[in-house]
Amino acid sequence: MSRRADLLEFAVLGLLHESPMHGYELRKRLNAALGAFRALSYGTLYPCLKSLSGRGLISAAQDGAETGPSARARIVYELTATGKEHFGDLVSRADATAYDDEGFGVRMAFFARTESEVRMRILEGRRSRLQDRLDLIHAASLAHRERMDSWTAALERHGEESTRREVRWLTELIDAERHTPRGSRPGPLTDPHHPAYTPPPNPTKE
Repeated sequence: MSRRADLLEFAVLGLLHESPMHGYELRKRLNAALGAFRALSYGTLYPCLKSLSGRGLISAAQDGAETGPSARARIVYELTATGKEHFGDLVSRADATAYDDEGFGVRMAFFARTESEVRMRILEGRRSRLQDRLDLIHAASLAHRERMDSWTAALERHGEESTRREVRWLTELIDAERHTPRGSRPGPLTDPHHPAYTPPPNPTKE
């Protein structure tokens, strides 16, 4: 299975952990809240749902709310007990894929269901990765500064500034996490559903 398919399954399980949803609502939530899936098509989503259903991680049932001769039955997807257990296992992991450019935002969207120690490892891993990126950008700038045209130099400065902003933002989250009582839910800095939540800066592509 590809990395993106893994991320999609994780996100679908996480959303269904909140409540049962139709495919339309799932796609809408994935498009709106998770940047990695802004261009998600039904042609990608439904095979994912079929796979999860076939493995017993979600169940699918017809929604009988619509009536009338022209009404079309809609399918409601719901997490099974096995699916909840599997999602709990996934959300407890903090490997390198949890803080790469594509995976970090998806993992952070479910920090409310992630243990504090795991959140901290992911935040620190992401910050470390970006600090390494800053070192590479700076070294490349010094090596090629004299040969750069003004546009390339401006683009490189933009990438460096964007990365530095994200590092500062991550440092704020890490400091807040360190001062959060053990076992408590994430606060407004880390809970995407909190009204005071501020989304991360747009990450610079590697």
